[in-house]
Amino acid sequence: MLHVPSWILAALDVLATSTLIYYLLLLIRGTRAVQIMLGLLTLIAVMAIANMLHLVVLKTLLQYLVLGTAVTLPIVFQPELRRALERIGRGEFFHPAQEEPGESADLERVVEALARAATILSRSEIGALVVIEQQSGLQEFVESGTALDAKLTPELLLTLFTPRAPLHDGAVIVRGDRIVAAGCFLPLTEAMWLDRRLGTRHRAAIGLTEQSDAIALVVSEETGNIAVARGGRLSRELDDEERLRKVLRACIHATVPARNRVESVVTALRQRLRVERTESSRG
Repeated sequence: MLHVPSWILAALDVLATSTLIYYLLLLIRGTRAVQIMLGLLTLIAVMAIANMLHLVVLKTLLQYLVLGTAVTLPIVFQPELRRALERIGRGEFFHPAQEEPGESADLERVVEALARAATILSRSEIGALVVIEQQSGLQEFVESGTALDAKLTPELLLTLFTPRAPLHDGAVIVRGDRIVAAGCFLPLTEAMWLDRRLGTRHRAAIGLTEQSDAIALVVSEETGNIAVARGGRLSRELDDEERLRKVLRACIHATVPARNRVESVVTALRQRLRVERTESSRG
């Protein structure tokens, strides 16, 4: 029998485990599972601090909370587990789909394209549902539709939502300044307080924004009314294009990641210093 040194087996064990964890992280990249994992790790860190400081009541409470969370993990991560099993079955587990790193989106251009397209669709009473991805990844919903990865323009949105077009009934998902997918399926809200006259698009918009920080732009097919959903709430009566621009600009700006906001401030300060240096040199 071949004898293998124990240190080689230990190194192989660590390498295999690290590789598995790496590909599992790639699998949940761009999905809501990332925020759930961060929340769970935060609870564990607080529990460790409570244990170090001998805070018995807080430590016991957090232990039960973490235990209950661990029991519900298979339910919470059901979409990710299903995706993992599907990839293993197709032999694609070690080649997970990765997001292409893109440049920061031009907020004004995105708002202009969305507002212009929604206004035209509203006048024609053509239904539409556009989702703007924020910090919470929507990769599981992207994979439910047809991948596009196209530049966001009003013309493309109008084409996608043309009646009887193949992708007309689904949702369009926007990431940055690009349309990543169309014809996507979204979860419907189960809220009982909603107006029964609201259609499937409005319920899907509210359902998705209840589960993530995404923003959903809805155009009613029956009335042509425009609405914006955020945080499980629906802002209606936005038929004026200028008002719609203001609402979209406020919603998207409010959920811009902190890192992007810091980069914007730093860039503005650099430009200001550059102008001051130029003026001083001229003086």
